[in-house]
Amino acid sequence: MTVSIVVEYCEPCGFKSHYEELASAVLEEFPEVSIDSRPGGTGAFEIEINGKLVFSKLELGGFPYEKDLMQAIRKAMDGEPVEKITNSRAPCVIL
Repeated sequence: MTVSIVVEYCEPCGFKSHYEELASAVLEEFPEVSIDSRPGGTGAFEIEINGKLVFSKLELGGFPYEKDLMQAIRKAMDGEPVEKITNSRAPCVIL
């Protein structure tokens, strides 16, 4: 099954590097997946799989764990329903 991922992120927040890291990890494990990005609002790092929002930094306040996202992609590839990721890791805090 074709899987399409869209990551909407806040560029002024410096989240482009998070997107690039994530895209690289996803494509390494799932080279056949289509992954794209689009500009988002302040603080955004939203991930959609096949048009369904599966992760929202705006709701959870952090970034997704890679293993949770890989699990969601694997489910989508198997044609299973993808559930929303509810775990998040805190963004890096520099004091």
